[in-house]
Amino acid sequence: MRGTVVIADDAAFMRAFLRDLLQSNGYEVVAEAANGLEAVQLYKVHRPDVVTMDLTMPIMDGLAALREIRSIDPAAKVVVCSAMGNQHLVVEAIQAGARDYMVKPFQRERLLESMRLLIHA
Repeated sequence: MRGTVVIADDAAFMRAFLRDLLQSNGYEVVAEAANGLEAVQLYKVHRPDVVTMDLTMPIMDGLAALREIRSIDPAAKVVVCSAMGNQHLVVEAIQAGARDYMVKPFQRERLLESMRLLIHA
């Protein structure tokens, strides 16, 4: 097993895509969240090695969830996977503590390389 992951995305098809990609490459997906509030709650329960975080989600957006997770655990490793690729959002996410930022659709290899680097860093 290469590491544990919580997937946070409001789109069920994207959660399924990420789950299949990660599991088929040896990662354990311990939980999935459909909004930022669930992501924060699941982080507290599972303390995964990495969280993949969409930005545009209901109830609590991904940036707020990222900030909340980093306030709980300053060492938390969060990779933002978002369709929103404008420079302002990228900078804001990195300043909030995101370890990487990928714009959808992204290359599978790009996500796997980011996971490998983060988990073994």
